[in-house]
Amino acid sequence: MVSPVRTFKGITPKLGAGVFVDPSAVVIGDVELGDDVSVWPCAVIRGDMHRIRIGARTSVQDNAILHITHASDFNADGWPLIIGEDVTIGHGVCLHGCTVGNRVLVGIGATVLDGAVVPDEVVIGAGTLVPPGKVLESGYLYIGSPCKKARPLKDSEIAFFNYSAKNYVSLKNEYLNAEEKS
Repeated sequence: MVSPVRTFKGITPKLGAGVFVDPSAVVIGDVELGDDVSVWPCAVIRGDMHRIRIGARTSVQDNAILHITHASDFNADGWPLIIGEDVTIGHGVCLHGCTVGNRVLVGIGATVLDGAVVPDEVVIGAGTLVPPGKVLESGYLYIGSPCKKARPLKDSEIAFFNYSAKNYVSLKNEYLNAEEKS
């Protein structure tokens, strides 16, 4: 069986303490996963032409695609993918060469493209498109294609960021414990 964590061009992903990578997921190349990160079934994290950094307690849900933009004549430096701590990346999300801060929820099926910046404490609604180079503002819900600021976040939504992160740390620990017992 091929490992879900793969070396590419001599670079092996670095995994922090307590990381869970589902056997059907793929983590390739120049990738660093912080402590307690969880990568769920069929997610792809492909650091084959630039770096990907994911902060502690971030959850990468099923079928998410995380990639970069390589350096070229069209973009001299390329775009790495940088994701903060306590981020919940929903099912089927595509994050491509962007920067995502801490305590962010990226809703199911959302897409965030090259050079976009999502600061701390933002909710990106399901199906939302954040276009290339767009810089969002902290403390808001964004929806639509292309995204628009919908409204300020409620206190309950801000509290949800830490709840969601803790919930997925707990769930991935159950998976890790089940693996140890089998």
